[in-house]
Amino acid sequence: MTTDTQIEQRLTAVENAVSELQRQLANLPPAANWLEQITGSFKDEPAFEEVLEFGRAIRSADRPSEDAGE
Repeated sequence: MTTDTQIEQRLTAVENAVSELQRQLANLPPAANWLEQITGSFKDEPAFEEVLEFGRAIRSADRPSEDAGE
């Protein structure tokens, strides 16, 4: 069984760890926007266009047909 003293010690350890993480995060430079880094990276790539077509075909096949409700 955990005693109140043990709980207090564990809580103090967690609070100290959180404080340390917050301190470390405050010193990090801002992260680059990952989306801006990859936007356009597949431009003019025939394989990517093929992947897009496959995706469209899959989504189209997953849609219920208009006759299904009758």
